[in-house]
Amino acid sequence: MKRRYTDKLAAFERLLRIMDDLREGCPWDKEQTWQSLRILTIEEMYELVDAILEDDAEGIKEEIGDLMMHMVFYALIGEEKRAFDLKDALDGICDKLVERHPHIYGAANVSGAEEVRQNWEQIKLTTGKKSLLAGVPKSLPAIVKAYRLQEKTATVGFEWEEVGQVWEKVEEEIAELKEEVAKVEKGEKNGSQERIESEFGDVLFALVNYGRFLGVDPEAALEKVNNRFKARFEYIEGHSAKPLSDMTLDEMTHLWEEAKTKV
Repeated sequence: MKRRYTDKLAAFERLLRIMDDLREGCPWDKEQTWQSLRILTIEEMYELVDAILEDDAEGIKEEIGDLMMHMVFYALIGEEKRAFDLKDALDGICDKLVERHPHIYGAANVSGAEEVRQNWEQIKLTTGKKSLLAGVPKSLPAIVKAYRLQEKTATVGFEWEEVGQVWEKVEEEIAELKEEVAKVEKGEKNGSQERIESEFGDVLFALVNYGRFLGVDPEAALEKVNNRFKARFEYIEGHSAKPLSDMTLDEMTHLWEEAKTKV
């Protein structure tokens, strides 16, 4: 499929020129560093995620633009430091994409998307990565990190064969959690809050894996639940005849059930 790039290149050049102008003339832009931009970039990324979850095409477009501006800004600072420039960064990703898609730019054949993922991870190990898991950022949210760890190790066969086995593991971890909770409740010496935390983490990790087998993005699923919970609780707040602190649990539950039919 042949695409026309002239308009896109012109728009990108316009952004580059504007960022040069801002870096030179705007007091705020002059002060920014890689470190100061970091939190703002994370915020922009989450705004993009929100737009994706809401299937908001206009929002996605806007947030892509915001993030593109941030990427240009980081590269501009890199150029000022004489460390690298935007061309270096773009050449790097282009070289990486060509190298890791030998079925497109070489003679390799693949049977489908899963083999593409496996090849990607194997090629990474031949180009300086010491571990299959080295590319998983330490600062990722825990649920996303669990998903990515499982996804990556699955490419080399470290994986359950059937979804039923994964659910059995979930049940096993829940049983172990219950056992630890019971020990603490009974005051047994070998029971501890630390052990409960560990077993609770195992349950969450197993559930993330189960979601992956079901084709469910656990982060997105939990965020949708968060949004439903928020909307329904706000319904209770907006429809209660008295302050929430004066309501009984039964009264709040009645409004909650009502909210389920509306939001």
